[in-house]
Amino acid sequence: MRANRRRLVNWLGIVCGFGLLASLPLFLNDFLMTIAVVIGINVIIVFGLSLLMGYAGQISLGHAGLYGLGAYTSAVMSTKLHLDPWLTIVAGALLAGAAAYLIGLPALRLRGHYLAMATLGAGVIMQIMFVELSGITGGPAGISSIPNLKIGHLILDQTGAYFYVVLAAVAVSLWLSLNVVRSQKGRALRAMHGNELAAASIGVDTARAKLFIFTLSGVFAGLAGGLYAHYLTYISPDSFGTSLSILLVAMVVIGGSQSVVAAGLGAALLTVISEYFRTYQDWSLVFFGLSLVLVMIFAPRGLFVETAAVAKRLVARVVKRRGPVES
Repeated sequence: MRANRRRLVNWLGIVCGFGLLASLPLFLNDFLMTIAVVIGINVIIVFGLSLLMGYAGQISLGHAGLYGLGAYTSAVMSTKLHLDPWLTIVAGALLAGAAAYLIGLPALRLRGHYLAMATLGAGVIMQIMFVELSGITGGPAGISSIPNLKIGHLILDQTGAYFYVVLAAVAVSLWLSLNVVRSQKGRALRAMHGNELAAASIGVDTARAKLFIFTLSGVFAGLAGGLYAHYLTYISPDSFGTSLSILLVAMVVIGGSQSVVAAGLGAALLTVISEYFRTYQDWSLVFFGLSLVLVMIFAPRGLFVETAAVAKRLVARVVKRRGPVES
């Protein structure tokens, strides 16, 4: 009963949060709305990484490559094949998921820093392909004149209108992520994260579970890539480098890897900070590295998870003190 009540409260909080987000175009200017769109795109990737890192206990430093694969797939199919951008975004997400599946087959046999290096190598290879396959990808110059999304005759070339598309994608990604977490597959992932050998001993197919969640996180990254391509209408290999993969991992860790919502908040926080550091590029990685170290030391479960835990303890203490007085 208490669990159902807590779940209802959580869902009400999420619905209210999305309601507030839907009102942002009424109050923010175009520049701030651009940042809001980028936050939404990063949040979609981070949802997948949170499932992979926080629940399956695996790490990936190659998700920028999967993100780029989704972006390039959608851009190429819409500019060269002149297909509907909505279809090409789906195709990009599916291709990124397929690539994650193929990468995961050998890579997920590894653990710890070996897995991190393998996924990092995969991401670097994909970025090199974006440069070298110049006949398809445009090489270092990238692809321009990517068509905007359309709904009927309405062209979504305004930031406020595109924000609602991204917000809808974030809502669907969050719903899917939370359902995975609460499903039998999610319970198996948590058991595997706690102790992979123990999980295998009680019948959990750990290899299949890891491959499933790695593939799903690839689909999320590909979806975000397609949305990114049709928002900016221009992409280049520089947008999908190793530094982005590291930043995405930092978003998950700083927000809270074992909470999808907290990881999303971490993505929002670091996206805003990275926008501030745009004029101080040489110092941005230093700042994010230092922040990551401090969070790992003082808030190992993540900044927002630890903050929520402290707030919950304070509320419980206040309620406990008031209880005898009211009685």
